[in-house]
Amino acid sequence: MEPANPTAPLAFQLDVSSMLLDHHLGGLAAEDLDWVPAPTHWTMHRTAAGTWEPDWADVEPDPVPVPTIAWVSWHLIWWWSCTLADIHGHPAPSRTETGWQPDPDWIRAKLAELRTAWSEVLADLTEADLAELSAFPWPADAGRTRLDQLAWVTVEYTKNVAELGQLMMLRRAAPHS
Repeated sequence: MEPANPTAPLAFQLDVSSMLLDHHLGGLAAEDLDWVPAPTHWTMHRTAAGTWEPDWADVEPDPVPVPTIAWVSWHLIWWWSCTLADIHGHPAPSRTETGWQPDPDWIRAKLAELRTAWSEVLADLTEADLAELSAFPWPADAGRTRLDQLAWVTVEYTKNVAELGQLMMLRRAAPHS
């Protein structure tokens, strides 16, 4: 008998959250990305070089800015790309190296690509891999394991999916000008 996959519960959680993400992003339109949900907000900005960069602060401001759909989609792509880079032993991309684009089809395809890559990671990890120390997203001396990292991804992914869903629902309920 083959041993059980130690990450099967995390793969199940990924599938459930991904179904919800697909539901919320199914109707995503380009104009949704620029919708501003509150006066104090974070969004994406086109640079002089034609790339996109996010609003960002190393110390979270008070009040915390409400992110736009664009910003949450970028954030999800960025931290997931960083985590995958860490798992594969590569340096994490900077906030501007994710290549974010204000195109709903591109966003859906990029998130599907990251989901597939993450599913492959979950399928390949062993019990020994899960016990290895991990230095992302926390400091190297935090004593966290790869399993802690995987659990963090589950929480962060689900949180971002919920944020996107809430923003999409508010966007649909908001009067259009």
